Amino acid sequence: MTEAGEPLISVIVPAYNYAHLLPRALESVLTQQTADVELIVVNDGSTDHTGEVLAEYAARYARLRVIQQVNAGAAAARNHGIRVARGAYALLLDADDELTPDALATLRAVVAKHPAAGMVLGAQISVYPDGRERLHRPTPVPAASPLQLAKRYLLDRRISISHGCSLFRRDLLLQRPYPECLRAGEDIAVFAYLLVSAPVATTDQALARIHKHPDSLRHERTNEEERAAIMVRELFAGLPVECQSLRQRYEAKRQLSLFRAALQADDRPTARRFYRSALRLSFFQALRWRYLRKAIRALT
Repeated sequence: MTEAGEPLISVIVPAYNYAHLLPRALESVLTQQTADVELIVVNDGSTDHTGEVLAEYAARYARLRVIQQVNAGAAAARNHGIRVARGAYALLLDADDELTPDALATLRAVVAKHPAAGMVLGAQISVYPDGRERLHRPTPVPAASPLQLAKRYLLDRRISISHGCSLFRRDLLLQRPYPECLRAGEDIAVFAYLLVSAPVATTDQALARIHKHPDSLRHERTNEEERAAIMVRELFAGLPVECQSLRQRYEAKRQLSLFRAALQADDRPTARRFYRSALRLSFFQALRWRYLRKAIRALT
């Protein structure tokens, strides 16, 4: 427990129509829950049996807090949970994933060793539909300027941050809530803010098993340009002045993501338009070989 008698870690689970998988996530927390850990589930207006599952667990476990809200999306559910939580740190666990058995003990030890850390990044085990598993270890985050850190994360992809295997200081999450205007990619703005706001600690211990689903690999193309623009706006609104010089290159990167999605959908005219837009924004980004070779195929 903290000096004020509050929990050290709040595990927050946003849940929407995952009644069949939610018990796995809950059990992974409850089996290792101690007095310094609180578990909060935010039911985001589920229309399946999530409510019944939560009622059953709440009857069995007095320390489980269930929050009900009208469906508003994962970002709103996370923000709601963060606001009502009492822990100094928050772990956001998706309802279809699970913690490893020693995850909370590992995190407790890491924050004791690194009390100034604003974020702890751990390893994760990706679990694929065919049963394959793959361990992903975090890349150490060096002490660097906000500009250098933002570049490593946003442009160079040398820092990976994910829910489930990361612990965040809750006061920082309250300063930079998840953008509720986004239903996808809303975590990027939050992760970037955390990264440049405080030191980062890492552990090679696997903290979560992240279950991959076929639909999670699909790109939603409805209003994709508008959503990309909002994502960029929300991201840079929370970054310091020195990071604003990265904005145009990051906008190019978002256009290149749309370019790849259009190619996957065999929409070559749209793909070419997105690639030309990326070229106008940043030759450096667009002429990287992994994009250029795809553009050459799209143009022929």
